[in-house]
Amino acid sequence: MRKNFEILATDRHSKARQGRLPTAHGVIDTPAFMPVGTQGSVKGVSPRELRELKAQIVLGNTYHLFVRPGLDVIKHFGGLHKFMSWDGPILTDSGGYQIFSLAKLRKITEDGVEFQNHIDGARAFISPEIAMEIQAALGSDIAMALDECVPYPCEYDYAAQSAEMTTRWARRCKEWKQKNAERPTSNIQRRMAEPIKYQPSTTNSLLFGIVQGATFEDLRKQSAQAIVDLDFDGYSIGGVSVGEPQEEIMRAVESAEPFLPSDKPRYAMGLGTPPQLLEMIARGMDMFDCVLPTRLARNGTAFTSTGTLNLKNAEFALDKGPIEENCACYACTEFSRGYIRHLIKAEEILGLRLITLHNLHFYLDLMRLARNRIENGEFDRFRREFISNYKTRDVDSAACSL
Repeated sequence: MRKNFEILATDRHSKARQGRLPTAHGVIDTPAFMPVGTQGSVKGVSPRELRELKAQIVLGNTYHLFVRPGLDVIKHFGGLHKFMSWDGPILTDSGGYQIFSLAKLRKITEDGVEFQNHIDGARAFISPEIAMEIQAALGSDIAMALDECVPYPCEYDYAAQSAEMTTRWARRCKEWKQKNAERPTSNIQRRMAEPIKYQPSTTNSLLFGIVQGATFEDLRKQSAQAIVDLDFDGYSIGGVSVGEPQEEIMRAVESAEPFLPSDKPRYAMGLGTPPQLLEMIARGMDMFDCVLPTRLARNGTAFTSTGTLNLKNAEFALDKGPIEENCACYACTEFSRGYIRHLIKAEEILGLRLITLHNLHFYLDLMRLARNRIENGEFDRFRREFISNYKTRDVDSAACSL
C-alpha cells in the first residue's frame, strides 16, 4: 500500500508545511513547482535536462493532448510517460481551463462541454467521465476532476451555479474512478468521433478535486466544503490568475484553505510569480504550476532573486557576469549576460534555451529553499526578506495560466 501525503515539518509563524507525496512514478517533496509540459513537452527543455534540474513532476494537459496528437497515438506508444520519455510523475489538468480560454465555440450543459477545438475547429465533447478516461489513457499519476473555470469579473449567480455544477461533475469523476479502477478495458465515448480502446491505469493514480467560486468568499467556502465531502486524494484551488487583482487571488485561497483537510496535498493552480509562490506557501499551499519561467524566457526575460532582467536591453551588451551571481545552473556557470544577450539579438535558439534552463532552475531551487527553511524553522524570515528584495516589474504580472 502506498502511504498517503505526509507532513514532515510546519512553520510556526504561518501555515507553510513541508511534505512528501508518493505517486506511482516517484515521491514528490513539497512545496513543489511543476514545470508545464502542456503538449507533452516543457518548451525548449528535454526530459534529460529536467532531470538534471531536479524537476520532480511535470504537468501535461488533457485538452491539448486530446486534440493533438490524439489518444490513439499516445496509446500506440504506451502512454504519455513513454511517449515523452519521462519516467517521473505527471499531473494532467482536466482541460476545463483550456476549454474556457481556447475553444472557439462551446456549449456547457450538465452533461459536459461540447466545443470546437482551437486547432481546426473540429467538434468534440468532454464530460466528467470522458475527462477521467482520457487521463487514465494518458497514464496520469495525478488526475484532475473536470471543472468549469469562470471568467473575471463574474456575476455572483453564475459563479454560484458554476461552482455547484463543478461539484456535481467532481462527484461523477470520483464515481467513474471507483467503478473503473479494476476494469481491464474501456472505451472513450466521444460525440462525432470513434471510440478509442485503451488499457486504463487508474489503480495507482491520484485524483484531485477542484474548488471554484470566483472571487466570492462564501462561494469559495461552500465549494471547498462540498468538494472535501467527496473525499479526494488532494484538493486544488482553481479559477485564480484569470485576470483578477493580486489581492483577489490571495483572498480566494484564504477563503478556501481553512476548509481543506491538513492531511491532503493542496494545489494552487496556475500560480505564479516567485513572491506569489512564497505567499501561497505561507497560506498552506503545497503544489504549483506556471508557464512564466518558460514563457518569459522566450521573450528574453530572466528571473533573479531581486526581480526579472530583460536581457535584450543594451545595458547587458558588455556585461561579463552571469544572469545571477552564485546561481549553479548551466547558463550561469558557463555563460555571461553579454553572450546570452548576443544570442537573443541574433535570434539564436540557444539564448532562449539558456534563459529557460536558468528560469526553471530558479523556480525549482526556490522550492528547495522553501522546504529547507520550513524544516529549519526559518521560512517566515526567508519569505519576508525575499519579497522585500524582489522588485516586481510589469512583466511579472503576465498571466500565469495555460
